[in-house]
Amino acid sequence: MSGDSGGALDRTQPLLPMRPGQAERRTHDYTRHGTTSLFAALDIATGAVIGRCYPKHRSSEFRRFLDQVEAAVPADLDIHLVMDNYATHKTKPVRDWLAKRPRWHVHFTPTGASWINQVERFFALLTERQLRRGVHRSTAQLQANIQTFIDAHNVDPKPFRWTKSADDILAAIQRFCLRSHQIGGTTESGH
Repeated sequence: MSGDSGGALDRTQPLLPMRPGQAERRTHDYTRHGTTSLFAALDIATGAVIGRCYPKHRSSEFRRFLDQVEAAVPADLDIHLVMDNYATHKTKPVRDWLAKRPRWHVHFTPTGASWINQVERFFALLTERQLRRGVHRSTAQLQANIQTFIDAHNVDPKPFRWTKSADDILAAIQRFCLRSHQIGGTTESGH
């Protein structure tokens, strides 16, 4: 579960169409028509998403979103809340609310490691498929487009799956570190 902000952006010029041998082109500048904060919960078993946009990203909105999740998840299931260390997630009202609900289990991702949180992958899909190329002339339009994307996603949700084993990932990190070390111009002997 996480919150992500999106902006209601409109390019100052229309997108230039793709042509054979030429990728789509767009201007670098835009007009901002406001922002919204999306709180989303991902059911990692099914891939279904509960999402709600709020005008701000404060603990009061986050607490209201937790109520929405509580109502949507069957009472006989435990809820594992995986989130980053953002201050909104750790306020006293949020902590007190969670303390009264033993079926909720809180897990914080390490700082800088939000990629571990699978809902971040959903945010990336939302950005790639709905927001990046879109034009949003108001926050209401932005929120409607976000909700449309969530609804369409939930028609046939798919869980995210790791495609590499932990050993493969660690080996790739080791290769990267070795290459980075060699590019730096030093070796173990210091030459």
